Amino acid sequence: MRLIGNIIWLVLGGLILAVIYVIAGILNCILIITIPFGVASFRMAGYALWPFGRVVVDRGKGSGSGIRLIGNIIWLIFGGLILAVMHLVAAVFCAITIIGIPFAVAHLRLAGLALMPLGKQIVPIAEARRTGEATAVGVDPARTDESGA
Repeated sequence: MRLIGNIIWLVLGGLILAVIYVIAGILNCILIITIPFGVASFRMAGYALWPFGRVVVDRGKGSGSGIRLIGNIIWLIFGGLILAVMHLVAAVFCAITIIGIPFAVAHLRLAGLALMPLGKQIVPIAEARRTGEATAVGVDPARTDESGA
């Protein structure tokens, strides 16, 4: 089911989203100080390309969390808020139909990632369950299939 969802997502806008995130990543990598934003954009491009079967986990614990917070605030001001609002609008349009509800959920996950991407990692659901982070991101750790929440 994930494969079908990912293929439909890819055809109906995922490819365009990924290209936009890759362009943003390239532009962010022009200056040395914005390279972390470029790396985050490339991560989001991969997630926007193939979102089903993966989740976003917070890996921002430990040293450097203050710098990540400052970076996330800068990101939020200079583009993250706009990206998140665009994903929210897309989620509303996707949620109008029953078939579009899984796509709306994917847009909501991308909106959350677009707000604060630094310190986050995109992992397969099975890895999130294995490391015990599944409950933190809303995935039922008791499920044995990898279809998601």
